[in-house]
Amino acid sequence: MLSPKKEKFVEFIKEFTSISGRAPTFVEIMEGLNYSSLGTINWYIVELEKEGYIERVKGYNGKRALSILEENIDNQLPLLGVVSAGMPLEVYSHKEYIDVPPSMYKKDNYVLKVSGDSMKEDGILDGDYVIVEKNNIAKEGDSVIAIINGEATLKRYYIGSNGIELHPRNDKYGIIYVNEEDDFRIQGLLKGVFRKY
Repeated sequence: MLSPKKEKFVEFIKEFTSISGRAPTFVEIMEGLNYSSLGTINWYIVELEKEGYIERVKGYNGKRALSILEENIDNQLPLLGVVSAGMPLEVYSHKEYIDVPPSMYKKDNYVLKVSGDSMKEDGILDGDYVIVEKNNIAKEGDSVIAIINGEATLKRYYIGSNGIELHPRNDKYGIIYVNEEDDFRIQGLLKGVFRKY
């Protein structure tokens, strides 16, 4: 989700482009938004480019111009429930959507809220949100959302001598060993973590 200042910046570029048929120059942005420094304008452009809201393209006169990436303006993914980073919790589903950073947005991804601290050594804390890519295939060491007997957990995936092992990233918790009798599947791969303040 954009900060109010960045949102104003994007809106100015969109409106200017719509009215004049071309993207504004840095000077036009500076004057239009009442900034006094081209350095500030450049900082915003670089930040918005990194976040996936705008890109620099070749303009009509051969110079670089700005283009708004419309598909990234509304980066919302479905929040499908809570996943435990300690012991497994049941997945729930409903129609809530949550804003995610543009760099983490992909149409088929979804979001889970983390409960517990078993993945804290990977920087995943209680209350964080994880972005998950739907995928049922994992490589050794991948962080996965695994479903075990109908319950979901977030762990590192490994193949041990006796089969699948799900490793926490906190010494307070033990490894989960998946038995042949367990109903087990990988639901997705961890693609990103963010927190809301």
